[in-house]
Amino acid sequence: MATDYGSRTQLQRPILPTALRAPFGLRMVKEFVYLLLNLPMGILFFVYVVTMLSVSAGLLVTFLGIPLLAAALVGCRGLGAVERARARALLDLDVASPLPVRGEKAGLMSWVGAVLKSGVSWRHVLYGILHFPWVMFSFFTSVTFVVTSWSLFLYPLWQWTFPAYLDQDGIAVFSDGSREFYVDTPFEIAATSVVGLVLVLASPWLVRGLTTVDRLLVAGLLGPSKLATRVSELESDRGVVVDTAAADLRRIERDLHDGAQARLVALAMDLGLAKEKLLEDPEAAARMVDEAHGEVKVALQELRDLARGIHPAVLTDRGLDAALSSVASRCTVPVQVEVDLAYRPAAAIEGIAYFTVSELLQNVSKHSGATRATVDVWQVETRLMLQVSDNGRGGANTSSGSGLAGLAERLDAVDGILVVDSPVGGPTTVTAELPWRK
Repeated sequence: MATDYGSRTQLQRPILPTALRAPFGLRMVKEFVYLLLNLPMGILFFVYVVTMLSVSAGLLVTFLGIPLLAAALVGCRGLGAVERARARALLDLDVASPLPVRGEKAGLMSWVGAVLKSGVSWRHVLYGILHFPWVMFSFFTSVTFVVTSWSLFLYPLWQWTFPAYLDQDGIAVFSDGSREFYVDTPFEIAATSVVGLVLVLASPWLVRGLTTVDRLLVAGLLGPSKLATRVSELESDRGVVVDTAAADLRRIERDLHDGAQARLVALAMDLGLAKEKLLEDPEAAARMVDEAHGEVKVALQELRDLARGIHPAVLTDRGLDAALSSVASRCTVPVQVEVDLAYRPAAAIEGIAYFTVSELLQNVSKHSGATRATVDVWQVETRLMLQVSDNGRGGANTSSGSGLAGLAERLDAVDGILVVDSPVGGPTTVTAELPWRK
């Protein structure tokens, strides 16, 4: 079976290496078509920008100039959308659309003001101006190189057209009236074809280099601004933080209501009954007081567990090393804890790290089937690194609805990262990265 599988794998491998397949590949075709379409699109964008800005500038002395300028900027954003779609289809470059322009107040003039103040709109104008000279260079360079390379490579197939229709022996390499040199001998024709083949093999890399500049221009000038993207991320993260806080409050309220509060109510009733029986039946009253004493101990333990779930005192007093060792001692499998930190991170980050490891060890206890686990904590420059590993059955993932997905969202809210490596059959390694923020 192994030999058969290996033979099938070999049959599936491409016969030709990448360098020989590149000139005929789909990527080469798409990128070359992109460069061909660059010329009409570049001219259209450039002419539109120059014309509309010139007309708008000329009409600024009138009321029409400012609205016309705003409309010109909106048109540039529309052309930018076409350019993004073209890059997505032909360059496999997916650039997000910038956020729509919204005025602070309702009304035309508020919208016009928002458009004029939009940096994204002016970056589209800059793209239309800067892209034009690059379009001219990339179009003629790519077309000249590709056409020339294929013409030389296929020269043996069309060399006969020179004596048949042009009354010369072949391509004229040199001619000054008295001396002439044509590519017409078999050796010269073969050498020309070899040179053409070399150029054909080099053409995909030239085209790829030219389209790299287009990728940079589209991604840098036609996408959303970094500030707007960051604001959107922060708004999303704020929602995650609010939802997490609300869920934690509901959990605390539920634990208090169903746990310690219920025990304290029952304890008060038992003590009341013991008080009534104190004179009538002292022995029964003593038994009830003894039972109440046990209930007090249970209630105190539940309150301690609840307080530990909110923020453990050992974390505040002694840091991550002691706090994580305490968590590991309560895990159902043996856990080795290694904390290598020169000093403590910010209190908020320390708390997030503690609860992250706590939740991961709970998963180890409940779902992994592991016999041992390890916890490693260390610092890399300005990042706090956590890693929890176990030798369990594996198969953990961050799919929607799982506990790891919620944990990943919590870490993302503070610019953290969660990476899960858990093949089926194990082992599982979950790595978390948090900002230090000291």
